[in-house]
Amino acid sequence: MTPFSLRRGMATLASLKKAGKVVCIGRNYADHIAELNSARPKQPFFFQKPTSTILLPGEGPVIRPRGVNLHYEVELALILNKRLKDFDPNDEQGALDAIESYALSIDMTARNVQNEAKQKGLPWDISKGFDTFLPLSKPIAKSAIPDPHNIELYLMVNGEVKQQDSTQLMLFRIPRILADISKVMTLEAGDIVLTGTPKGVGPVVPGDVMRAGIRVDGKELEEAKIEVAVEESKGAYEYKET
Repeated sequence: MTPFSLRRGMATLASLKKAGKVVCIGRNYADHIAELNSARPKQPFFFQKPTSTILLPGEGPVIRPRGVNLHYEVELALILNKRLKDFDPNDEQGALDAIESYALSIDMTARNVQNEAKQKGLPWDISKGFDTFLPLSKPIAKSAIPDPHNIELYLMVNGEVKQQDSTQLMLFRIPRILADISKVMTLEAGDIVLTGTPKGVGPVVPGDVMRAGIRVDGKELEEAKIEVAVEESKGAYEYKET
């Protein structure tokens, strides 16, 4: 039995925080690339978020660090069940077999921190790495998502739809994503891979409530629902120019 077996119930939620790494695909939807005035990648582009960013259902709010322009990015997450190294991008069945389950995620981003880092040619790990910056849903059984390339992701802020698009719009599909990551870093069972966000990203402020979910053939997946509030940080960090 893998450490992420859905038969273990709530232990599955707890085990998500034991992931070895969280790898995130950037710029995987054309309209999102356009809205951020970014260049379209010729191959999958990825970065990591620390596992300390993970916020499980019921654990509390997303915390906005002081001085940060906080943005949401809804994404389909893959929870892996096996080791992958130099994976074949043409092996679609093998890619699906490597997924133990799915989850919905919100990749929170300190956008002003990221933009400054980009402008100055600096790493932008900080912009993705604050505690609570990765709300996750409950794990979703593979049987609930027969085709991960044909589901609808959505995110609302205070009841207003902000993001709503199909994963059919992915520029790079899951086999290619797993292949390119595994050429650089070995993927292990329990690792989490975020597959990119569609258009509509934008800011949230303290007092806002984000709700996100997945629809399959128009039907809402109950286990995919996320509802999380935003609160201001009382911590020591405050954004200042680097």
